[in-house]
Amino acid sequence: MDPIEVFKALSNEARLQILEWLKDPKAHFGSQEGVDLIEIGVCVSQITAKLNMTQSTTSQYLSVLQRAGLIQATRIGKWTYYKRDEDAIKQIASYIQQDL
Repeated sequence: MDPIEVFKALSNEARLQILEWLKDPKAHFGSQEGVDLIEIGVCVSQITAKLNMTQSTTSQYLSVLQRAGLIQATRIGKWTYYKRDEDAIKQIASYIQQDL
């Protein structure tokens, strides 16, 4: 994990909001037919609707978070689902606590 990429990803209010929502997806998103919000993740269309932005912008934000290693994507058919990478988030928290 590159701390600079992580900090760049976290420097945007909408991307921070996405991470907060994905921390407890059941509290922030509706159910998805046949897909567990915790195990698989949240569909990009639900994130887009909640952000009230275009799908293109949402996809860019998700891509930045994914490149930074903060979220994971799972593709099922034509849909992509996102969830937090809790191990990576713990690593950056440890880095901040121990090295900064």
